[in-house]
Amino acid sequence: MNAMPLIIISFAIFALAYRYYFGFIAARVLTLDRTRIMPSGRLYDGQNYYPLSKWVLFGHHFAAIAGAGPLVGPVLACQFGYFPGFAWMVVGAVLAGSVHDMVILTASVRHDGKSLAEIARVEIGKVTSGVTASFATFLIIIIAMAGMGLVLVNALSESSWGLFTIASTIPIAIFMGIWMFQFRKGRVVEATIIGVIMLSAAVIYGRYIPSSPIASWFSFDHKTLAVLLAGYGFVASVLPVWLLLTPRDFLSSIMKLGVIAMLAVGIIIVAPNLKMPAFTSFIHGGGPIIPGTLYPYLFITIACGAISGFHALISSGTTPKMIMNESHIRPIAVGSMLAEGMVSIMALIAAASLHPLDYFQINVPAEKFAQILPQLHAMGFTQTELPRLAAEVGENIAGRTGGAVSLAVGMSQIFSSIPGLDNLMSYWYHFAIMFEALFILTTIDAGTRVARFILQELFGKFYKPFNRTDWLPGNLICSGLVVILWGYFVYSGTVSTIWPMFGSANQLLATIALAIGTSYIINCGKAKYAWITLIPMSFVGITTIIAGCMNIRGIYIPQIGTSANHLQGIINLSLTLLIMACVVIIIRDAIPAWVSAIRKARNEPDLNISGSLPGSGEGSDLNTEGNKNK
Repeated sequence: MNAMPLIIISFAIFALAYRYYFGFIAARVLTLDRTRIMPSGRLYDGQNYYPLSKWVLFGHHFAAIAGAGPLVGPVLACQFGYFPGFAWMVVGAVLAGSVHDMVILTASVRHDGKSLAEIARVEIGKVTSGVTASFATFLIIIIAMAGMGLVLVNALSESSWGLFTIASTIPIAIFMGIWMFQFRKGRVVEATIIGVIMLSAAVIYGRYIPSSPIASWFSFDHKTLAVLLAGYGFVASVLPVWLLLTPRDFLSSIMKLGVIAMLAVGIIIVAPNLKMPAFTSFIHGGGPIIPGTLYPYLFITIACGAISGFHALISSGTTPKMIMNESHIRPIAVGSMLAEGMVSIMALIAAASLHPLDYFQINVPAEKFAQILPQLHAMGFTQTELPRLAAEVGENIAGRTGGAVSLAVGMSQIFSSIPGLDNLMSYWYHFAIMFEALFILTTIDAGTRVARFILQELFGKFYKPFNRTDWLPGNLICSGLVVILWGYFVYSGTVSTIWPMFGSANQLLATIALAIGTSYIINCGKAKYAWITLIPMSFVGITTIIAGCMNIRGIYIPQIGTSANHLQGIINLSLTLLIMACVVIIIRDAIPAWVSAIRKARNEPDLNISGSLPGSGEGSDLNTEGNKNK
C-alpha cells in the first residue's frame, strides 16, 4: 500500500479536531479566560516561573513531551503490521492524548503551576490521594527516564559521529540562551538561525570525527555512556531554564518539526510503498520484539503518539510556570500533542517502508533473529537489502534494538530517494539519529527537572527550604537522587525488560491524570462534560491493568527465576505492582468525591463557577480562581 492516504487522513482528522472539538472544550468545558493573571507573572522568580511567548513555549513543551515514545513506540509496534498502530494513534491522539494534556495544563495553571500530586490533593480532597499521586508520579518518571535513556544509549554507543553531533547541541543551546535572553533580549529569530546553522555544521563535520585523532573522545560503550548521560541530566536539571532547557527545547523543536515536514515532503515525492503488511501473524502473540498479543500490548507500546502520562508531568511541571495567557493553552497543549501524533505516524511509515526481514533483523538481537528466521520466511518475509543499507549508512545496523536505528534507516532511505539527494544516505542516517536523540535528551532535561520538583515538594513537608525551587542545596540533592535512580536502570537494563514496564507505567500515570482531570472538571461545576476524560480513563486504565498483569506473569516472574536477571525481575515486579496499586487507590478516593461534588452542585447550583471547588475544601489555598483579581 502507498503511504500517502495515511498522511492525508490523519492530517485532516487532526485539523478538524483542533478547530471544532478542542474549540468546544476550551470555550464550554474549561472556559479559558485570556484576562486571568498567570502564575508566570505573579510568581515570577527568573528561574522557574518565567513568562515566555506562545511559540517559544510551544517549542519547549513539544520538545519536552516528544521523547522516545513517538519515535520508538510506533516502530516497535510495526511488528503487528502498520494498520493497528495507525488507527490507535489517530483515534487516541484526539480523544485521549490531547484531552489529557489540555485538561491537566489548565488545572495546573489555575493551581499556581503545582504538580499533579498537589492538584490531586486539592481536587480529590484526600491527603492519601496527594501522597499516592506523588509516589506514583515519581516512580513512573524514573521508569520513563530509564526507558528513553536506554534507547538513546543503544543508538549512540560506539558511534562517534552521532555522539559528537549530540554533544555539540549543549554549547549551541547555551549560546542561544545567552543570545536571546541576555545579550540580544527577545531576538528569538536571530538565535534560531544561528543555532540551526551551527547544528547543521555539527552534523556535516561529524562525518570526519570517526577518522580524526579525537574519535576516542566521542566513542563509548553502553555502560560508560549511561554514566555520562546521568551526569548530563544532573547538570541540566539545576541550570536556569533560560540557559539550557528552553533554548535547546526551542532549537530541537525547530529541528524536529523541520525534519518531520521534510519527511512528509519526502513521502509525498517518493510515495513509498509500505512493505510491511497491514497485519502480521504476530497479532496473536509470539512476536520477537513485543512479548504479547495485539491487545493489550499495542496500547502500552505506542504511548506518546496516542496518550502519555509523561505529558501530565510536563503539563503540571515546567510549562504551567511559563504560560503568559490562558488562550495559549490550546495551541501549546493540543497543538503539541497532535504534532506528536503526526510524528508518530511518520515514524510508523518510515519503519513500514523497510523490507520486513530487514526491520526484524535490525530490531532483534542477532542470536534471537537466527532462531526466528524460519518463521519469518514462512510468513513470506524473504527479501532483504540490509548489507546495502549498512554500507550506505556507514554503520553496523544489525541487532541494534530499541527502534531508533530502524527508524533512522527508514527515514534516510526515504530522503535519499528524493531526486538530487541520492548518495547522501550516511548523512541522512546520522542526521536522523541526531533528530531522535534530540527528542530524547530534551525529555530527559525536562523530566529530571519535574522529578526534582516532586522530591522537593515531598521533602518540603519535613524541611521547608526544600519547597523553594531557587534553593541550590535542595536542587542539588534532589537532582542527584533522581539521576542516580534512573541512571541505574539505563546502566543495567535492556529494551526487552525496561520498555514493557515503561509502557505500562506511562499509561497508568495517564489513567491517574485523567482521574484527577475528571475531578477538576466536576469540581468546576461541569459534571455533564466529565465524559471527555472518563471515557479515555476507563479504556486506558482497564487495558493497562491487563497488560501489567500479563507483564508480571510473562516477563517479570520468569526473570526472577533466572540468576542473571533475578534482581532486575524483582525490581520490575515490585514497581509494577506498586504503580497498579496507586491507580486503584486514587480512583477509589476519586469516585466518592465525584458523587459528593455532583450532589452538592445539584443542591447549590448557584455556586457553580468556572474555577475549581476542591472536594473537601482541603488545600483551598491552592485554588487560584480568585487570582485574576489579585
